[in-house]
Amino acid sequence: MMKSAVSDPVAARTLPATARSVSSWDRTSPPTVEMQAAFVADLRQISDDQLFGDLIRRLNSAKSGFRTLMPKTRKAALDTAGSIDLVALDKRWGDISYWQAVSAAASSRITDRNLLAAVDLQRDASGAIASLPADTSANKAIMLRTFVMALTVTGACVLIGFPFAMIAASVDGWKRQLLLGAVLLPLWTSLLVRTAAWFILLQDRGLINSVLMQSGVTSSPIPLIFNRAGVIIAMTHVLLPFMVLPIFSVLIGIPKNLMPAAASLGAHPVRAFLNVLLPLGLRGVVSGSLLVFMSALGYYITPALIGGAKDQMISSVIAYYATGAANWGMAGALGLVLLAATMILYAIYLRLSSERETSP
Repeated sequence: MMKSAVSDPVAARTLPATARSVSSWDRTSPPTVEMQAAFVADLRQISDDQLFGDLIRRLNSAKSGFRTLMPKTRKAALDTAGSIDLVALDKRWGDISYWQAVSAAASSRITDRNLLAAVDLQRDASGAIASLPADTSANKAIMLRTFVMALTVTGACVLIGFPFAMIAASVDGWKRQLLLGAVLLPLWTSLLVRTAAWFILLQDRGLINSVLMQSGVTSSPIPLIFNRAGVIIAMTHVLLPFMVLPIFSVLIGIPKNLMPAAASLGAHPVRAFLNVLLPLGLRGVVSGSLLVFMSALGYYITPALIGGAKDQMISSVIAYYATGAANWGMAGALGLVLLAATMILYAIYLRLSSERETSP
C-alpha cells in the first residue's frame, strides 16, 4: 500500500527519451521540437497495449483530455515514418499544461501526487502545493465525514455500553452470563448477516416502523434507512461489544463496597458515581472508545448497505479506486492517510495512558 501510494513508474518506463528531453525544460516555455520528436519516438516503441493503457490512465489522472489525445497521437506516430508536428495534429499539444503533465510523470518514479490528492491538494505549474478545485475532489470532506461518523458511533457506544457494563458487573450468576451472552452473541455472527438484518429492520415497513405506527407513536414511517441515522444505529450495534467488554473488565475489578461507603458518608448516588465509579472505570471507557473509533474509521459494508450517497465513508472511496477505477496509487494513498490518522490517535492514547500511570 505504501509503495503504490508513492510509486509512479509507468511514464518513466514508457517515455525514457521524453524524460531526457524535458530535463532541461523550464516548464513555462512552449514545447521544443526535440521534446516532440522524443515523445513520438517513445510512442512508436510501445508495443504493449496494456502498458499504453496504463500510461493513458496515468496522464489523464493528471490532466483531463489524454484519454482521447494519446490514441490519436500514437496512431499518427505509427502511420507516419518521419517527424510529426504534434501541434498541427491536435491543438492541445500546444497547451503547455499537457506537456507539464507529461514532464512531471516521466521525470521521476516517485511522486507525492497521490498523497496530495488524498487530501485535495496538488502541485501547480511552478511545483508549489495548492488546493484542488472545489468540484474536482471531495476526499477531504469524505475523510471529515468519516471521522465525524466514527466519533458519533463511539459516543453512542459509550452512552449505551457504560450502563450496560455497570449492570453486568453488579449482578452475579446466570444474570451476568445472560447479559454477557447478549453482548458476545453478535460477535459470533457474520458482519454481513448483522448488517442485512438491520437492513430489514430499518425499512419503512420493517419491524421498528411497524411497531411505532401500530402503537400510535408515529402516523407515518420514520426514514431510518439510506441515511445517516440508519448507519449510526447499525454501526453502534455492531461495535457495541468492543465498548462493553473493556469497561466490564475494569468495573469487575472495582470493590463493590466503594459505592455503599460513599453513600454512608453522605454522598448522593450521582455524586458517588461521578467521583468514585466513573474515575475508576475511565480506563475501560478510554480503551473501549479507542477500539470502537479505530474500527469505525475503516467500516465499509454497513455504510454501503444502510447509508445513502452522502453517508459513504472513506473506505467506499478506497474500494472505488481499488476495484472500480483500478487506481491503486490513490487507493494506497487514501489508505495510508487513514493509517496515519489511526496511528496518531493510538500515539495520543499511549501518551495519555503513560501520563495517567505516572500521575500521583
